[in-house]
Amino acid sequence: QKTHLKSICLQYQLYLLLNSHFFCLLKNEMGLIIFFLCAYVPKTAAGHCKWAEVLKDLEQIKTSKDIDVSLYTANTDEDKECQEPVMRCFFLEMKVILQECLIKNCSKTQDVLNIWKNGNASLENKLNSTTSAKCKECEEYEEKNFTEFIQNFVKVIQKECK
Repeated sequence: QKTHLKSICLQYQLYLLLNSHFFCLLKNEMGLIIFFLCAYVPKTAAGHCKWAEVLKDLEQIKTSKDIDVSLYTANTDEDKECQEPVMRCFFLEMKVILQECLIKNCSKTQDVLNIWKNGNASLENKLNSTTSAKCKECEEYEEKNFTEFIQNFVKVIQKECK
């Protein structure tokens, strides 16, 4: 989210510069360079994986010894059209982990909360949307321990970021 904000600020500054001097700038070499930079900046920002922050926090919690729960764990090889429901399932189960951490006062509670917040923002609040009939409901997946859950979650996110 921080990267996105910086990108917007940079784009706005370039917009102001071009807007006030657009036609004058296109007449010289420097103006053309700035014009091409403006065209390039949005592409680099879009290339940034929206799940990068979640991945960092998952790395932080994966070795936690005070989280001991069984969680519905989606398969990493689901169809492409089921990717959103799979992600939704992982984030819904993160809510279970968050509740567990709040009860037990886990050392990684803040990291778990960050994963939940970033996931919710990245899914654009679609955590309660409907799924295709072809896709499994979260409760249809096998329950696995915390370590296996995190490993699968990381694989799914890495797949999304390719």
